[in-house]
Amino acid sequence: MDWYPLLNSLRVALISCVVVFFTGIAAAYYAAKLPRLMKGFLDVALTLPLVLPPTVVGYFLLRLLGPRRALGLWVLEHFGVRLTMTWYSAVFASVVVAFPLMYRTARGAFESFDRTLEEEAQTLGASNTAIFWLIRVPCCRQGLIAGIILSFARALGEYGATSMIAGYTPGRTATISTTVYQLWRTGDDELAMKWVLVNLAISFAVLVTVNLMERRQGR
Repeated sequence: MDWYPLLNSLRVALISCVVVFFTGIAAAYYAAKLPRLMKGFLDVALTLPLVLPPTVVGYFLLRLLGPRRALGLWVLEHFGVRLTMTWYSAVFASVVVAFPLMYRTARGAFESFDRTLEEEAQTLGASNTAIFWLIRVPCCRQGLIAGIILSFARALGEYGATSMIAGYTPGRTATISTTVYQLWRTGDDELAMKWVLVNLAISFAVLVTVNLMERRQGR
């Protein structure tokens, strides 16, 4: 059994989580300070990939990053790097579909933050950066950790956008999700079921972790 799909899926999911963690909390932090109307428009724009069909997300990514499109062509000509049909192409897809989960979870955590702690720190001369990383983030850590776990699970199981922008090449771009589809398509149900069980085990572990964290936060 070739374990490349698992290793590649974990690699893609971990890199995606690092990206969405920083971008998600940054967007959530600034969105929480906006007026209600502006926050509403921003919420719609940033969470749209959560409700769009994954294949539609993949189509937009191809229109943006394809080798014959402006951005994809520019990167290819200047750096010799192709942005589609590579293993890291799946990172682009995973970031886009996982970002809304991190953003929404982080925004909820930031909105429940006790602002008096921030005000007290400001009176003591703490900078906004220090307040954010040393007070706000630790106080909201349960929600942020839950967001990153959910984002990891979403990135790990992403199929629709990944199949369009990264394709399926054994040993190069294959992920668990694309491998299951290809094995089913070729009639290898036994091996497909093994990968399904692997994915189920990982998903079960992720959900148990989230539930334990929610129970701990409730206490």
